[in-house]
This record gives sequence, structure tokens and C-alpha cells, in this order.
Amino acid sequence: MEKCVLMTDLKKLHKAIVEGDAKTAVEVTKAALAEGAKPLDLIQNFMIPAMDEVGKLFEEEEYFVPELLLSGRAMRGAFDLIRPLMAAQGVQPTGRVVIGTVQGDLHDIGKNLVAAMLEGAGFEVTDLGADVAPEKFVEAVKAKNANIVAFSAMLTVTMPKMQTTIEALKAAGLRNQVKVMVGGAPISQAYCDQIGADAYSDTASGAAAIAREIVVNQKVSAQFAEKGEKTLAGIAAAGKGTK
Repeated sequence: MEKCVLMTDLKKLHKAIVEGDAKTAVEVTKAALAEGAKPLDLIQNFMIPAMDEVGKLFEEEEYFVPELLLSGRAMRGAFDLIRPLMAAQGVQPTGRVVIGTVQGDLHDIGKNLVAAMLEGAGFEVTDLGADVAPEKFVEAVKAKNANIVAFSAMLTVTMPKMQTTIEALKAAGLRNQVKVMVGGAPISQAYCDQIGADAYSDTASGAAAIAREIVVNQKVSAQFAEKGEKTLAGIAAAGKGTK
């Protein structure tokens, strides 16, 4: 099979996302796809590395919230062109995340940053917005078959809603199938542990890295479980044969 040679300089896609240039990101993506570029290659080789670089710049305090939001917007513009093509080809996302700010809290900038970084890392993100009731999280986790749910809270008075939502997931029988990530200005690792959440991050790029780690661990656990079931089935069959 001949390798597709592109006239479009895909380094411009990486550069446009890093610099928050949504117009260029979309134009380069359109041109590359028209020339036969593979959607997954664009994501893995240019978009994810670009958002990783943005995350590092943010952590090093070279970028701040406005730059992070602009880069996220540029990445989403390009990703919106790629998403339907991936779905048509049956390409699976890195993972599925439901994210929102908990009930009673209208702050969403931090949540938006995390959502952008997660999309940049190849996740399918369902953003429920702000002031999200526990039952809305439950409905979305069911509907999207999410393997991660992320809660944000920026007020101390809304922090307890995180635990309330975790309890709602338990009541719906979903807690064992989904990992819970939490974050926000008043949140800490100690509070994460206290309410029984699975992961905490104080930065958007850190949240994306943790989410990737969670998915890897889930896949490894699933593989071990499958091997264990096959082994047990084999032992049971051997036992029947000796009787």
C-alpha cells in the first residue's frame, strides 16, 4: 500500500493549537483530511502532543488561563472535524468522561480547562456544564457508558455535593464501573480520600495525565480478569474430566 504524501504541513496544526489559533487549526485540519490524512494520526501525532505542550507551559507559568482556553478552543475546532470520521471508521476514543461542576456551583472556567485537556488527550468528553444535579451525572454516566466521571467545585459550601453525587452513583449501581475524579480550588487529596473519590488533581494537565493512567489501569485489570476467568474455566473443565 502506497503511503499518502500530504502537501499540507501538519506542523502548522501543532503550532496553531499551541498558539490558540483556532482559524488556522481548522483550515489545516480541513486541508489534511481532504488530502487523505488519517484522523487518528492527526490526533495522536499532532493534537495530543500540542495539548501536552500547552499543559507544560501552563504548569511552568508561561501560559495562563486565557492561553489555555484559546488552545482548547483551537483543538476543539480541529477535533470537531475529525470526530465524525473517527466514529464512521469505528475508532474508539481513549476513554469516555462525563464532567461537570456540582450542584449549586456556577463556576466553570476550571472545569472547561480540564474538559479541553481531556479532549486534547483523545477522550470523548460529555460536558454537563455547571450546577449539575447528582441525578444528571447518573443519567449521563449511564447514557454514555462512561468509565470516568469528573466533579468540579469552587466553593466550600458546594464541596459536600461531590459526596452526594458519589452516593447517587452507588445507589444507581454504577460506582464500580466508573472512576471518580475531583478538583477545584478548595479540594485537596485529603478531601478526595475522605469522600471516597478515586483521583484528584490541582491542574488541568495533571487531570488529563491521571485520566490516561486510569484508563490504562482499567484495561490491564480487564485483561487480567479475562485471563482469570479463562483459567478458572479451564480448571473447572479439568476437574470434571478427572471425575
